[in-house]
Amino acid sequence: MTYDLVIGDRGYSSWSLRGWLLFDAFGIPVRTHSARLYTDQLATVLKDYFPARTAPTMRTPEGSVVPETIAIAEELATRHPGAGLWPADPHARATARVLAAEMHAGFVALRTHCPMNLRVSYTDCRPPPEVLADLARLETLWAWARETTHSTTPWLCGAYSAADAFFAPVASRIATYNLPVGAQAMLYVNAQLSHPSFRRWRAMGLVDGADQEFYRRDYPRRDWPGPVPLPASTVDCADTVNADCPYSGKPVTHALQLYGRRFGFCNAFCRDKTLADAEAWPKFMALYQS
Repeated sequence: MTYDLVIGDRGYSSWSLRGWLLFDAFGIPVRTHSARLYTDQLATVLKDYFPARTAPTMRTPEGSVVPETIAIAEELATRHPGAGLWPADPHARATARVLAAEMHAGFVALRTHCPMNLRVSYTDCRPPPEVLADLARLETLWAWARETTHSTTPWLCGAYSAADAFFAPVASRIATYNLPVGAQAMLYVNAQLSHPSFRRWRAMGLVDGADQEFYRRDYPRRDWPGPVPLPASTVDCADTVNADCPYSGKPVTHALQLYGRRFGFCNAFCRDKTLADAEAWPKFMALYQS
C-alpha cells in the first residue's frame, strides 16, 4: 500500500516538508512527485489531483485526493492507527491537535519575514516586533505542551507526533535566521534538526535543483547549526566497494569517496543526497559499516 504525494522544492517548501514527514517519520510508504515552485510545474502535476491546488497533496492507494496537511495527518492517522501520528493518551492527543491547528493557521509574521530556506543559515535577520511576538507565542505553546502532557522526551507531547512534524519548518526557520529563543526552545529546535527524517529531507533539499531567487537574503551567513555531515567528496566511478546502488539496487554510475573508500550510486541524485548528509541514510550507512 503506497501513497502518492505532490511536493514543491525540498529546500524551500515548508508545507511539503510537513506533509512528507507525516509519511517518512511514521514509516508509511510514499512516492513523491516534485514540482518546482514559481513555475507552471505544480499546476501541471496537480491536473491529475483534482481539485487540489497546492503542495503537498496526497492521493491514497485507492485514488482519493487529499490536499492540506491537517487533512493528510487525520486521514493517515485513521488509516494507520498503529503508526503513532497522534499520541495514544487522550489528553496528549488533544494537546497535539491544538498545537497542529494553531501552527497550520498562524504565525503569519514569522512565515512572511523568514521563509523556509534549508540551504543557508544567517547570523541575524533583524526580526521586527511582529516576528518576536510570534516567537514568544511559540515558546509559550511549546512550554505549555510539555508541562500539560508531562513529556519527558525531546518532543512536545511524549513520543514524536504529527504536532512535531507540523513544527519542523518553524524549527528550521529558527536555525536558518538565528532567531532569538530561550534555552528550552533551542533544545527542541536542536532535536528537530537532528531527527533522521528531517535530516533526509534537508539532504535532498540541498541538491534538489538550483537556488530559488525569491528566497535569497543579503544577511551575513554562518554554518548550519545542525549535525555536521561526514566529509565525503565526489569522485569518478571506479573501484567502488559496491557494484549496485544501496537505494535502488541498480548498477552504479556515480560515486563519492568517504575516508578513502569509494561508494557507487545509480544516479547523481542518489550520490548527491548522500554527499549532503551520509549519516541520514540508513541503507548507505549499512553499506559503509559493512
